[in-house]
Amino acid sequence: MKTIRVLLADDHAVVRTGLKALVDAQPDMSVVAEAGDGPGALKLAGEAQPDVAVLDFSMPGLDGAETAEKLKQTCPNVKSLALTVHEDRSYLKQVLQAGAFGYVLKRSAAEELIHAIRVVAGGGVYLDPALAGRVVQGFVGEPAGGDAPPALSEREAEVLRLIALGFSNKEIAARLDVSVKTVETYKARSMQKLGLHSRVDIMRVAVDRGWLHDAE
Repeated sequence: MKTIRVLLADDHAVVRTGLKALVDAQPDMSVVAEAGDGPGALKLAGEAQPDVAVLDFSMPGLDGAETAEKLKQTCPNVKSLALTVHEDRSYLKQVLQAGAFGYVLKRSAAEELIHAIRVVAGGGVYLDPALAGRVVQGFVGEPAGGDAPPALSEREAEVLRLIALGFSNKEIAARLDVSVKTVETYKARSMQKLGLHSRVDIMRVAVDRGWLHDAE
């Protein structure tokens, strides 16, 4: 079993101690570095090369979004995961735009963070369930420059929405009663129309267009 290497960044030592105990208790995870601020997180990420960097949103020096953005530039293999008390959709949008792969609320159960780390380490995008139905609701996406958004068919939009919610191609195929190949075709076609290149891009579009407001 490959061990997921985790960096923890939070300006509260007590919080870091609790998070470290939680992560190190998992058989497939190990905390390889701890930082108390954004600049420290960037420095340690370059040295330790973790798989996932769990970043508190409100840190001195650089906040979580700024740290995630700089990590994306300096350590592209490190996937950022925001851990925050903020439930406002503006923070969520800011973090996703900065290049983070996930957003977890500090008030969520410990198991939620562990699950999020595994999802992000595996190349997925994670959105705290408490946000999917409430915080994301009301997003209205407007493309840059005021241009009309590229037209997607109802099925293309549904496939992207389900991908953003974390469903696999196989699960989507079963849900929509089509073949996996058909799902892949819808996905490729819609991503090409919107100029998307990754699951993170899909998540941003889903958030901007309010596709997640019906998430259970």
